[in-house]
Amino acid sequence: MKNLSRRTFVKHSGFFVTTLALPLGFNELSKIKNLTETKYFDVIIIGGSYSGLAAAMALGRALRKVLVIDSGYPCNRQTPHSHNFITQDGKAPHEIAALAKQQVANYDSVSFLNSLAINGSKTVNGFEIQVSTGDKFYAAKLIFASGIKDIFPDIIGIEDCWGISVLHCPYCHGYEVKNEKTGILGNGEYGIEFSKLISNWTKDLSLFTNGKSTLTPEQTRALEKHQINIVEDEIKKLEHTNGNVQNIIFKDGSKMAVKAIYTKTLFEQHCPIPEQLSCELTDEGYIKTNHSQKTSISNIYACGDNTTKMRTVANAVSMGTTAGMMLNKEFVLERF
Repeated sequence: MKNLSRRTFVKHSGFFVTTLALPLGFNELSKIKNLTETKYFDVIIIGGSYSGLAAAMALGRALRKVLVIDSGYPCNRQTPHSHNFITQDGKAPHEIAALAKQQVANYDSVSFLNSLAINGSKTVNGFEIQVSTGDKFYAAKLIFASGIKDIFPDIIGIEDCWGISVLHCPYCHGYEVKNEKTGILGNGEYGIEFSKLISNWTKDLSLFTNGKSTLTPEQTRALEKHQINIVEDEIKKLEHTNGNVQNIIFKDGSKMAVKAIYTKTLFEQHCPIPEQLSCELTDEGYIKTNHSQKTSISNIYACGDNTTKMRTVANAVSMGTTAGMMLNKEFVLERF
């Protein structure tokens, strides 16, 4: 095998330095080299976090030739610990992903490319995917495990706290902030429903509507009955230390101490290619799939956060495994 230059290695290794940098054996280095020569695969998976890796493992075990394209920028990159995933409870997300990638790399038919997929098109025999380097790869079928991009409100500090003390899921993070002074940033239906839910973990709870409340009188009375404060003052910023929120600072200069905040962000699809290929989206903006993770377009599957509001590691892995298994079954039935 020829020696790889450092530049070629970095370009093709697919190991994101801060999270997935692992020692590579001879087989893995050979697969990296072969990427410069091989452009055709059974399946291209766009997105190499939990769901994409789970799909890749299922397909690798089914002897499929797979390319996983990942840019190394997961949405939970600053979350310190992952919870509610059996056997991995309390582990750092990047540690879980690194071990997963190491195990998937044991399957000789699976290759990795550290790059960003930027364009996709239909071909006679399947699909063409172009990455940010300009290289093009081809596959009979696609899996999008590309996640979503959170869009944050205009509040200073909220993005810095995301995944650390500004949270989306009590099942992932609620136990660690149980009985703490907690806020919910939201209004209307989300505000009332999440207030009900979070009251399971703490009674020291306030709803911050960040402007005039849109709660109905009945909803307002329900919150008052359970001693949940409704704060309508507009928020300027979150005062925090290394992402750990300490105070909510309002535009009038007043402030209120909290230890955690739950909120639901707006989002957009992280990858534009599913829409380029005419995959149908739900009214909420997720890629529409059936129980087998098939999209509305033949030979395209999707799994993980880009398809559901249930944003957990365990769910992402489950969906990825399903996508890999069902896609392979489709291959089998087509060729039997």
